[in-house]
Amino acid sequence: MSKGQITGSPQEGELVVVTVKTVKQNGCYVEFDEFAGLEGFIFIGEIASGWVKNIRGFVREGQRLICKVMRTRKDGSSLELSLKSVSEERRRARLQEWKNEKRAHQLLKVIGEKVGWSEEEVTETAEELTEAFATLYGAFEDAAMKEGSLVDAGFEGEWIKEFIEVAIENIIPDFVEVRGTISLSINAVNGIAVIRDSLMAAENFSSEKEEIEITCHYNGAPQYRIELKAPDFKSAENAWESATTAAIEIMQKAGGEARAWRE
Repeated sequence: MSKGQITGSPQEGELVVVTVKTVKQNGCYVEFDEFAGLEGFIFIGEIASGWVKNIRGFVREGQRLICKVMRTRKDGSSLELSLKSVSEERRRARLQEWKNEKRAHQLLKVIGEKVGWSEEEVTETAEELTEAFATLYGAFEDAAMKEGSLVDAGFEGEWIKEFIEVAIENIIPDFVEVRGTISLSINAVNGIAVIRDSLMAAENFSSEKEEIEITCHYNGAPQYRIELKAPDFKSAENAWESATTAAIEIMQKAGGEARAWRE
């Protein structure tokens, strides 16, 4: 079984990635790129909308296609597929998803070589990450966007550091997320107002122009959770430093105590 393939079979209605194996007059046989040992057949009537005069004008051997699973054949040996039922938009999205997953397996193999994993350990880790994050690429995305995502999902070990570094270097997420806690305590009549001003000072470093979003949430006195989203880690680091510094300064000037730490 090649990297990225799984056993079993897809569900009816699922979009699948296949490669054309043989073209016949009445349709074409394909093999699944993601399911080991599984074959499918696309009848000529499911190749394209309208009349297909020459099937080879639409498909050829070795061509990669995105098809919709229609039904399992009676003998259980293969699946009936449809090419015409997949819109161009869905085709592009599914193909990109497949490419992302394939790339993720290549990146995990690189990580495995760095930390000294065997081929079996790479495969096992890929399966565990896929189970936790729905896709292996999703695990890389989460690691690149959100600190502590692997640990939060129950993973541990020195390899996590390598995984995060590879994710940050190779995956470009829509945004990164940083989370942390700020502790604010003050014994004063206007203490609630001071705490409110401190948290507002942190949130004021949100910037629509720079695509930075900062929100503060009550965790239980004296702690408050800070969630920060930014387009990249450098922006996130700078925003975190500015926001927490501003909040701490207001609290300390009022005679209170404050400190912040990252998760």
